[in-house]
Amino acid sequence: MTTVTDLYPTRGPLEVATPRVDPVVWSDPGAEGPMRPSELSDFDRDGFLAIDQLITPDEVAVYRAELDRLIVDPDVRADKRSIIEPKSQDVRSVFEVHRISEVFSKLVRDPRVVGRARQILGSDVYVHQSRINVKPGFGSSGFYWHSDFETWHAEDGLPNMRTVSVSVALTENYDTNGGLMIMPGSHRTFLGCAGETPKDNYKKSLQMQDAGIPSDEALSGFADKHGIKLFTGKAGSATWFDCNCMHGSGDNITPYSRSNVFIVFNSVENTAVEPFAAPVRRPEHIGARSFTPVR
Repeated sequence: MTTVTDLYPTRGPLEVATPRVDPVVWSDPGAEGPMRPSELSDFDRDGFLAIDQLITPDEVAVYRAELDRLIVDPDVRADKRSIIEPKSQDVRSVFEVHRISEVFSKLVRDPRVVGRARQILGSDVYVHQSRINVKPGFGSSGFYWHSDFETWHAEDGLPNMRTVSVSVALTENYDTNGGLMIMPGSHRTFLGCAGETPKDNYKKSLQMQDAGIPSDEALSGFADKHGIKLFTGKAGSATWFDCNCMHGSGDNITPYSRSNVFIVFNSVENTAVEPFAAPVRRPEHIGARSFTPVR
């Protein structure tokens, strides 16, 4: 069996910062696609790119109706791919939504979506993870600060930082209803977290993350160096962000729900191997083991 070098050690006895060795944008500046060279340059610098309107209001209505249908479907609620909010017992997330729903499958294949992923990653891409996130008002919980790549590397076995996410807003993102926060430029440093990965960690982490959490000291240093950007926008807006961005979101205690569809694209040249810092792989609906390119 071929041994893959671990470029980004994590989940050891100590918290260790490692400079990024991978590119952020893997394609040439003039690569064909929906992103302008200036947008690719901004993404390379900041680790993210916000788009005011990725999909139209009419399309938002279609995707929102499908989200609303899925979260009340008793079969979907009972499915292992659904995550239930601990307090309210409402559906919080539905994973592998591009396989459950033909409506969301079409969004994944939309050239405005997959075209940007190919441009950033410089290759064909497949879906490493997809989900709808529902953040109803009056108390739905947020997610603490983390790097997605830290988890995908440690628990899913993604070797390199050649993965990009898009969050498409299906409701308005205000500055008060638990929106996405990112530390601009934080994608240039990998923060390897301290502590071993418990077996079946995913069962707990999808509701409340524990393993893979940076220390308060490290987060304070990152925030002082990079600052914090909060994303707001109308339904239909989108945020693309690099896999190693330090990001999180707060609780939503307003009356206004915040729902989005979240798609993770990985390069077909960066397919998953065995986990780098976990005793077992996470289930396929959370970290894909089928690497078929999106067409």
